[in-house]
Amino acid sequence: DHIITIEDPIEFVHTSRGCLLNQREVGIHTKTFSAALRGALREDPDIILVGEMRDLETISQAIEAASTGHLVFSTLHTTSAAKTVDRIVEVFPAEEQGQIRSTLADGIRAIISQTLFKRIDKKGRIPALEILIATPAVRNLIREAKSHQIPSMIQTGKKYGMQLLDDAIMELFNKGKISADDAYMKANEKGRFRPLLRGVPLDFTEA
Repeated sequence: DHIITIEDPIEFVHTSRGCLLNQREVGIHTKTFSAALRGALREDPDIILVGEMRDLETISQAIEAASTGHLVFSTLHTTSAAKTVDRIVEVFPAEEQGQIRSTLADGIRAIISQTLFKRIDKKGRIPALEILIATPAVRNLIREAKSHQIPSMIQTGKKYGMQLLDDAIMELFNKGKISADDAYMKANEKGRFRPLLRGVPLDFTEA
């Protein structure tokens, strides 16, 4: 396969092995993510990595690439799978959001939301992952603007490999890998983690 990456900056240089791999850096090989993505679509790629979807044009082109048969990976700064869907849709003008929801629902395969924790069992960090798999039911929620129901869909979709962030955080805590304070501060439903704390929560807004 032909893989094209668009990064800012290139942090790891990969060599072509089973695939032809081309890496582009914003500011050196291209002016912007969207300009590089436009050019990449003319080079017959099979897989495209967009380092970050920062603006409307980049998000629009990434969705278009995914809807035309390319496997597209990208990142967004969000805290959950549902918020990722909302962030993608809300960057578009109101009159275009219905069409974008439909296109996104058809093209999306999965959303993985990652939160890093400092380990308490040894040096380093460990991720807690929220995993959303695009089943037909999930696609319908996206299409019908019901992203607020996505967490309950993840909860009932464990057999498909789905996982709520809070479940992943609780598992890391139960295994003694992260602290109760960190678990509480980064959880979505903080009430679930409040009994684990030894003292009063540090975040007064959640008191």
